[in-house]
Amino acid sequence: MAKWTIDASHSEVQFKVKHLMISTVTGTFGTYEGTVETTNDNDFEGATVNFSADIDSISTGQEQRDGHLKSADFFDAANFPKLTFVSNSFEKTGDDTYTVNGDLTIRGVTKPITLKAEFGGIMTDFYGQTKAGFDLQGKINRQDYGLAWSAVTEAGGIVVSDDVKLVMNIQVVKG
Repeated sequence: MAKWTIDASHSEVQFKVKHLMISTVTGTFGTYEGTVETTNDNDFEGATVNFSADIDSISTGQEQRDGHLKSADFFDAANFPKLTFVSNSFEKTGDDTYTVNGDLTIRGVTKPITLKAEFGGIMTDFYGQTKAGFDLQGKINRQDYGLAWSAVTEAGGIVVSDDVKLVMNIQVVKG
């Protein structure tokens, strides 16, 4: 069995949501942690993933919007300081692709989610550390997790889409 830990200095955890249905706003989580446990050193099929992100680390590049996202209108960071993901399957679907199914918890609400993962490979770095890389994507409906704030413009346009794309570029280090 091998245990891999997220190398946050070489990873990104982002979400993307439509604003006014005409453009996309990207947000990031700056503080997160996670592990991947495998039964085979070079194959991730059947791996177990545990991940959490600190809600207070959200950044969209705009301080007022970040504060709104952390408020009770959205993530409610004061009462729910972390979001978590725990996998229940990690299945190989192609030479370098996997489907990762698991439970995502936001604001105390847990729902199943499927992530598509593209495996970038395994490499040893300059310090002798074995690392692996993955690009993951998924989609959720924010309303399902109680992120219910909504507004409509005077012209009838939706301010924030319910669909949220999840985009993660993750490097893990074998430890």
